[in-house]
Amino acid sequence: MKNDNAPLEIHVHGDVPIKPGTDIKAIQEALKPLWRYAGARSLSDGSPSLYEEEPGIRFDGDLSRLQMCWTVRGDDDFRMVMEDLCMNLNDLSAAGAQIEVTFYDTEFDDEDEASGTDSRDDFVMLFVGPDPGAIMQAQRDLLIHDVVNMMERHFDGSELSGVVSEIDKLFSQRFDNLVSSLELGKPPRGSGGNGGGNGGSGHGGGRRPRHLH
Repeated sequence: MKNDNAPLEIHVHGDVPIKPGTDIKAIQEALKPLWRYAGARSLSDGSPSLYEEEPGIRFDGDLSRLQMCWTVRGDDDFRMVMEDLCMNLNDLSAAGAQIEVTFYDTEFDDEDEASGTDSRDDFVMLFVGPDPGAIMQAQRDLLIHDVVNMMERHFDGSELSGVVSEIDKLFSQRFDNLVSSLELGKPPRGSGGNGGGNGGSGHGGGRRPRHLH
């Protein structure tokens, strides 16, 4: 999809460790949902961002890392693209990683804000990884980072070991539940850890700045 009149600008941001030995052909195939959505015929054509100051989509074969700081025009149908992308990257990822997707409402202006109209802005946090345990580890690390940063405004870091321990207990229980459910052939309850799962979503409110490098 390539539409200059699309109602949303969609920013994808992430740094995903890739299994050593993965070649650019595999990367191109995994990222096909992204570059095809942008109306490109290949990854090289679709990797530049809508904004020149953003690096776009880059794969560093020497470091085995996929880096994305890429914006495209689109609509809510991009959410299906996100699901396909996560499933593809699960197969290539070497460890759990987060991918941030931000939707900017291009039709929302100051008059809309003044009148109290809600924008279509949205933010989704996705996680990918080679297995559920790796995805949960990425979720756990992000949660601890956020919680500790917030609580260090009021407490010394050395006082927060108990908080970290309780978070670890929650994730250990979630992982045990996941293993049990898989052994029984049932979908895990509340796992939130598959490649298409998101760790958070928010509408409206203050507009998130783009990631500029």
